[in-house]
Amino acid sequence: MTFDSKKFALKYAVRYTLLLAIILITPLVIYVMLLLQIDEAKTELLLQEQSRKVIASMQRYNNSDKVFKFPRYKEYQTALYTNQYEEIFSTLDFEPSIFMEGFFHEGKHYYYIYALPDNHYFGSKYLLVSTVHTANEIYFFALFVILGILLMLFLFSLLLLKNFSVPFEKMNQQLDNFIKDSMHEINTPLSIINLNSDLSIHKYGENKYLKRIKSASKTLATIYDDMDYLIKQGRVKQSKSQLDFSEFIKSRVDYFQEVSTLKNITISTEISPNISYFFSKVKLQRIVDNTISNAIKYSYDNKPIEVIVTEDSNHILFSVKDYGMGIENVDKIFSRYYREDETKGGFGIGLNIVKDIIDEENIKLDIQSTLKKGSCFSYTFFKN
Repeated sequence: MTFDSKKFALKYAVRYTLLLAIILITPLVIYVMLLLQIDEAKTELLLQEQSRKVIASMQRYNNSDKVFKFPRYKEYQTALYTNQYEEIFSTLDFEPSIFMEGFFHEGKHYYYIYALPDNHYFGSKYLLVSTVHTANEIYFFALFVILGILLMLFLFSLLLLKNFSVPFEKMNQQLDNFIKDSMHEINTPLSIINLNSDLSIHKYGENKYLKRIKSASKTLATIYDDMDYLIKQGRVKQSKSQLDFSEFIKSRVDYFQEVSTLKNITISTEISPNISYFFSKVKLQRIVDNTISNAIKYSYDNKPIEVIVTEDSNHILFSVKDYGMGIENVDKIFSRYYREDETKGGFGIGLNIVKDIIDEENIKLDIQSTLKKGSCFSYTFFKN
């Protein structure tokens, strides 16, 4: 029930950073694409210029010379081809896949093919000029800007949300302290009610008024235990121990007998003896108490409730079956504050606690329910 401002700020800072980054980075991507197109156009112009230099060099060649020294360049590679694309001369270190006039690139190799006049330049038809070029500077620039945007957005969002969450954290802390103090104040009179009810029954005998008081106090105690569990959840680690599973279930059934008696409900049991299980007593009590109390709450008067506990080599099965109203929305009953019937009271937190526990402890829950006929909750506790 605590409000963690750091966790809240970090969680939503990441979300807002990603959202704003998408909005801001989109124009950057378009800009980078334009830079890449400009860079490619510059490379094409350089290759065209280099082609003209090679052609000028060949034009200056005097046929009376014995040998023509084809120009070589550090940053450029050249090749001559016939009209059948047969190689006449080449300094290329790759094999081009396209032979037509124009500008092309394959990976990091950019090349320009220029069509030569017929019967000129040593019988060649095509001049190819190539260079190795990468746009790493543009990519590094884009990466640097993107990282800068993400970092600034994240720090700004984190600072903003952290300051924004401070009032909520204070309010939540005050509410948390109020609930703790209230729980402490409730515990004392609740204990007094239970103690004095037991003393009155012992001294004067049972009567319907004392039974109602005891039933109401036990119902209130179940709600109190749920609230206490919620307050401690995430703060206090519930220790595990070897439990007598059979006796524990029997004791909880006995605890709710007075509550069920007011509705003339009989709780019948079929509990295999001497079942031992390593588990948290607090968590098991929350599962058992909420399941049995809900069965009583939503069962019709004068109808039975069946509690069954069985064991085999792999698991323990604990089930509670009632013959009552049934469940209309099985998927919703585990949502916090959800109640099937508003007239039945409660806060709608019991089954939400149960869901948290069974998820944490890998307990399988199967629910069979039919409207106006009843429900059966079956818990499977797996043995290690």
